[in-house]
Amino acid sequence: MAATTLSAQLNPLRDSLARMILTKVAGPDPNAERDRVHNTPGPRWFAHDRPIRRVHGDASMFAGGLRALLLQSLHPQAMAAVAAHSGYRGDPWGRLRRTSYFLAITTYGAIPQAEEAIAHVQAVHERVRGTSPDGVKYRASDPHLLKWVHVAEVDSFLAAHQRYGANPLTPEEQDQYVEDAALVAEKLGVIDPPTTLAEVQRLLQEYRPELRGTTEARQAARFILIHPPVPWAARPAYGVLTAAAVGLLPWWTRLPLRLPYLPLAEQTVVRAAGDGLTKTIRWALASPTLSPDVL
Repeated sequence: MAATTLSAQLNPLRDSLARMILTKVAGPDPNAERDRVHNTPGPRWFAHDRPIRRVHGDASMFAGGLRALLLQSLHPQAMAAVAAHSGYRGDPWGRLRRTSYFLAITTYGAIPQAEEAIAHVQAVHERVRGTSPDGVKYRASDPHLLKWVHVAEVDSFLAAHQRYGANPLTPEEQDQYVEDAALVAEKLGVIDPPTTLAEVQRLLQEYRPELRGTTEARQAARFILIHPPVPWAARPAYGVLTAAAVGLLPWWTRLPLRLPYLPLAEQTVVRAAGDGLTKTIRWALASPTLSPDVL
């Protein structure tokens, strides 16, 4: 009887938390968005047992996404394009929804819809070009920049899943995940994307001489970590999420972005708090009245 009463009390809380999260990620009608992604008939690129579905549908993606943004910002041309064209300050939630939709439709959606989303992103990339503050010309459709963004995302999503995911991947499954992600990357314009985790790690090292902490990158980090457009009531939880994301970054990213590096705290306090928050998000998103995948 007591368990039933407690469950009844928790259900409204769970639904409220789920709706708060999902309206930020998927817009005002998350169930309609889920229906469009998951229930449109037609073949998919990835079978139900593929690792990419497990990774992109887990609550650990919240920490992985923040880590990816911070890591990607270290490439001066990539960051210049974001600063000048993305509108991340004026419409951060809109950018989040667009990114979430792209990940969802290419992972779970029918192939014609996935191809339409890729064509739209490619058209946007063709219009994004300019000169960085240090005088280097850039264009978002540059395969070299596209590969950097892809490598940073794959590395970040996988790192977050292995630490905070409900079912971490085996070494073989990690390679399969990278291979899955490569299919989308190649269609987006990445030339010779990595297909194994070892290749991802090698490419990260190859890009390192090009990376540095520009003013724009540090401003983006401050916006994400210190001055986010998050209600005050949600700031403590968001702080845990950002601490978890920073704790997942490689040590060599910290100084360029002016981020702390506290290995002991990150392995204990931050990890425990991040694990607890991720489990709470996962519990909320399993609400039977909403019940969509995270992305």
